[in-house]
Amino acid sequence: MATTLKMMTLFTVFCFLFIVEFQLQVSSEGVGPAEALKMNCPPACDYRCSKSSRHKMCIRACNTCCQRCNCVPPGTSGNADVCPCYANMTTHGGRLKCP
Repeated sequence: MATTLKMMTLFTVFCFLFIVEFQLQVSSEGVGPAEALKMNCPPACDYRCSKSSRHKMCIRACNTCCQRCNCVPPGTSGNADVCPCYANMTTHGGRLKCP
């Protein structure tokens, strides 16, 4: 019984130290783990749509796709294999949504 109590106490202390260490690491970075991985969509979409003939429509669709997929293929067109989610998103009519 005493050994089990000591093991549980030791386990609790290690868990507490792990949580404290994780919180210190996140607070020193200034952003949470989910925010650190988010892509900055507007600049990526501005470049992606820079040569589009329908610039405003391209920007709107690109930003929607980027927010959902957290990815924008490099370049002004093509390269769909880099972002499969972005490349496979379709409209209600079955056409590709993302520029």
